[in-house]
Amino acid sequence: MAKVLHLILGRVAFRLNLIYSIMLKYKVLSVSLFVFSFLISTQSLAQKSDSIVIREIFDMELTQGKSYSNLYDLCTKVGNRLSGSEGAKKAVQWAKQVMDDMDLDTVYLQAFEAPNWKRGTIENAFLLNDGSEKIPLTISALGHSVGTNGKPIIAEVIEIKSWEEMDELGDEKLKGKIVFLNRPGDPKYIDTFHSYGGCVDQRVWGASRAGKYGALAVIARSATVTVHGFAHTGVMVYEDGIEKIPAVAISTEHAEFLSNSINKNKGAKISLELNCEMQGTAIEHNVIGEIRGSKYPEEIIVVGGHLDSWDVGQGAHDDGAGCVHSMEVLQLFKMMNYRPDRTVRCVLWMNEENGVKGAIKYAEVAKEKGEKHIAAIESDRGGFTPRGFDVAGEDAVKEQAYKKLQEWKELFKPYKLHHFEYGYGGVDINKLKDQGPALFGFVPDSQRYFDHHHTHNDNIEGVNKRELEMGSASIASLVYLLSEYGMTVPF
Repeated sequence: MAKVLHLILGRVAFRLNLIYSIMLKYKVLSVSLFVFSFLISTQSLAQKSDSIVIREIFDMELTQGKSYSNLYDLCTKVGNRLSGSEGAKKAVQWAKQVMDDMDLDTVYLQAFEAPNWKRGTIENAFLLNDGSEKIPLTISALGHSVGTNGKPIIAEVIEIKSWEEMDELGDEKLKGKIVFLNRPGDPKYIDTFHSYGGCVDQRVWGASRAGKYGALAVIARSATVTVHGFAHTGVMVYEDGIEKIPAVAISTEHAEFLSNSINKNKGAKISLELNCEMQGTAIEHNVIGEIRGSKYPEEIIVVGGHLDSWDVGQGAHDDGAGCVHSMEVLQLFKMMNYRPDRTVRCVLWMNEENGVKGAIKYAEVAKEKGEKHIAAIESDRGGFTPRGFDVAGEDAVKEQAYKKLQEWKELFKPYKLHHFEYGYGGVDINKLKDQGPALFGFVPDSQRYFDHHHTHNDNIEGVNKRELEMGSASIASLVYLLSEYGMTVPF
């Protein structure tokens, strides 16, 4: 970085001397022309210097980066880390130690209350054919689900593929039954997050919608377009005034099997037993570290991911990758001896998966302190090959941020980053939206994400080291540009 600054200062001084000499020679006959020429040349020089710094960021990460080693430690030494668990406590201490070791200006914990749901040790589902055959089904209790009160629920299973179909069947057909919600995600979407968005409502609202009609339990097809043997857990929501019934996800492979079995054997029954339960709340913590800005310390750029994960797998892609991406921004700046103009703050939010209480707390404290967040970047879509960034926020700042991304396209082009579009920032940074910052969502390739999301398959073995590192460098490059050029926040 010092070499880059030396180069810039040297060239600026040379141009100023040149302009001064020419002005003396021609007796200041064309000052405006010289000034205009100087500004254009300096602008080109600035962009060239930016490209040098971004190249240094990528070179540093790809040769000396700590993204993968940090993620390996998080996955293998801590493991999964749902709010309220021992894993969550270990993750907080681990993340704080990693940031303490960076010798940042500030590292601290931010406490709040979060839901404390426990999966339990019993999670069984069987298809009962003709009363004699008992076929095990791959399921996973959904977050916040109630259990089955110490004994199995045995009932006829009814397959439903739309909310309209459920409403048509109503009390008469659904009361006393187990409802099987089997609407697949649409595989025609190129972005698999759109496919996910088209079917995840079954997981979230299925128990309340079916419970309204007297169903005893709900089995929801896993929210993925991939047909495989992993059940995808995730949070579900109970609607006030409707009796709470157990809710599970079933693997897409067994969803296909169950659908075929029901069509062949009308009146087929399922046995379902769970001992999951809500155990009140637990004190949890966000982990926060920052490098203070050298020129505008009051202007804050947040970069973050969520530290919690579901209690299956190791939480490698969701969202261990986002956490190490975010910490690596600070690590790279320290390794490069780069002091940003604006404060860069890494926030690892806890409880994104089943409450978003960490993000709510962070936004509340920021508002109480009157902090000025000019931009927030979230990585929560896995550690796959980077494609670019979505931009969101209030209209005025969103337009400004989109314009800046278009201006910076050429800087990102050598790294195959091309997606700079209006879109979604992220669940956690969205809680800051009404405080005015530009919201940037890191966008990696989505094709493999839902092979891992919320499953026992979300492990370090599914993460490619180079892809992860490219993501860290991409995010650090955007943070660098935001620090150098800033954003005008309208509030």
